Amino acid sequence: MSDISRKFDHLYQVISSSNFLNKKSLGGEIPFFISTYNAKEEISQQEAIRLLKSKLDNAGVTVLEINLYDIACSILEEKGGIERMFKVEKKKSKEKFLRALQSSLNIHQVLMPRIKELIEASNAKVYFLTGIGASYPFIRSHNVLNNLQNVAKDCPTVAFFPGDYNGHTLNLFGLLKDDNYYRAFNIDSIKT
Repeated sequence: MSDISRKFDHLYQVISSSNFLNKKSLGGEIPFFISTYNAKEEISQQEAIRLLKSKLDNAGVTVLEINLYDIACSILEEKGGIERMFKVEKKKSKEKFLRALQSSLNIHQVLMPRIKELIEASNAKVYFLTGIGASYPFIRSHNVLNNLQNVAKDCPTVAFFPGDYNGHTLNLFGLLKDDNYYRAFNIDSIKT
């Protein structure tokens, strides 16, 4: 059995457990969990997440996948299209383009309300946060996690993070230190 298969068997065991779904043993903390992986395995991870969602669904555990990259593309399409952003990119410096992109995807006014809509429209028992690496640098994972706690507090949230998390610091791709984030549990180390 491959490492990815073992990891996702473990994730299935943890996520499908009643303790996890009922948010037991959290000591009053928000139900946020991080599952890290090597960014070089992105394609394999996407397929494993798809299979995990299907297996959980078959077990009666409905999952809402919140893919940051897909949400960003959808928002940009609604605001004039991605082609428009490509034109902006050609005319502006990298810094100005990044600011324009981040403004279009404002975390408080645009992104979190969209995620809240998705959550309210679903009957999910678990939320999967994906697309973290693909949406960097215009969406920063620590900003999403810090703001998501106001929106996604009713069900456990599992963030699939391409990099490292030591319980204090997120290191995207194992290279880029993001701001500290202390409120998530490392789901990969939870005993079943």
